[in-house]
Amino acid sequence: MAKADLIEKVQVKAGFETKAAAGKALDAVVEVIRDALSAGETVTLTGFGSFKVSERAARTGRNPQTGKEIKIPASKAVKFTVGKALKEAVK
Repeated sequence: MAKADLIEKVQVKAGFETKAAAGKALDAVVEVIRDALSAGETVTLTGFGSFKVSERAARTGRNPQTGKEIKIPASKAVKFTVGKALKEAVK
């Protein structure tokens, strides 16, 4: 499902008068989640799941083409954990 499809469905479900209003609401939700994760917070949507930032340690890897060892720097990654209700709905 593309973002445009999601906006259309949100408009119908939430009763927004226009797709533009539904799009602004969706953009606001995404922005709030992004800001919270940037600040190191965990975002939990009960019944849906949780987003959190995890640390990846620096490590040594290999270039698959040459086999030469390379250093992979430490980084942060967003992890999503599925909520029980969503897991049951998808079964």
